[in-house]
Amino acid sequence: MQSISQALARLKGSKFRSSFRLNEKDKAYIREKGMETIESHARDFVKKKLSPAFPENDGKQTPMKGHPVFKAMHATGCCCRGCLNKWYRVEKGVVLNDIQQEKIVRLLMRWIEEQMKEEMR
Repeated sequence: MQSISQALARLKGSKFRSSFRLNEKDKAYIREKGMETIESHARDFVKKKLSPAFPENDGKQTPMKGHPVFKAMHATGCCCRGCLNKWYRVEKGVVLNDIQQEKIVRLLMRWIEEQMKEEMR
């Protein structure tokens, strides 16, 4: 099993995944709402969009923009069950358990945290 740091390093090798960035509007939204609220949103999106064994519109259920968590989901390969399978070998057709969901949320939040830190450099 890979760590969050290992997963993020591997994702940087993908031209597509590494192309995602939070823009100033996303960062302002995060600053306004706070990380705790963003994490709550991430948890909700993972539960609704990824957790079911057969998510509705799988492969197209996560917008490319509109919320910072959506960008994080694409950047980390956590946007659909196909990408979860490709990047993390998460089996399709099986409901995600609480531990799997929490690992995804931790990965999404780390990506968002790193994007927010880039602002301060």
